[in-house]
Amino acid sequence: MEEALTLLTELPPPVVYAVLAAGAVVENIVPAIPADTFIVAGGFVAGLGTLSAGGVFAVVWFFNVAGAVAVYALGRRYGRDFFRTGRGRRLIPDGQWDRLEAFYSRWGVAAIFAGRFFPGFRALVPVFAGVAGLGWVRVVPPLTVASAIWYGVLVRLGFLAGDNLEAVMGGVAQTQRWLLVVSVALAAVLAWLWWRARRRAAD
Repeated sequence: MEEALTLLTELPPPVVYAVLAAGAVVENIVPAIPADTFIVAGGFVAGLGTLSAGGVFAVVWFFNVAGAVAVYALGRRYGRDFFRTGRGRRLIPDGQWDRLEAFYSRWGVAAIFAGRFFPGFRALVPVFAGVAGLGWVRVVPPLTVASAIWYGVLVRLGFLAGDNLEAVMGGVAQTQRWLLVVSVALAAVLAWLWWRARRRAAD
């Protein structure tokens, strides 16, 4: 956290906005890199008067949603061909396509909304929504609303932290740990379902 604050307080405001925008985009591509720490730090710097809190929120919100929509669009355009041919075919057995489409048809909006709050799933859920062929109207609104809630809370916490920044970051870190535990549990369940589907397809 100290490194993030040092970086954001030493850079010119336009560059800070660019760093925050890059972090918000990258976490849609590399699930292991959440931008939460930088965004809280950006809110804190805004509280010092260096940046606009509204500007910080607008930048991270817009670019996070834009990045998520981009990976969704790529999944929609190229995902099915990738998973039906070559090495990608090994990841999703043919018998699982109907189940994937049925899941997103029934639970897609809720899954996309909830997935934006969990590390790892933030990147994966939009991609597979595209692969499953879910329409834009059912993807963009939950992405937009969930990202607004999550990043709005983070920026606000940083902005109001003041001398309590360490306590705020401790609370954010604790929340992240619990969300990560849930993410790992969900990933384990999905991995087991995937393995079972492959065994059935092999039999």
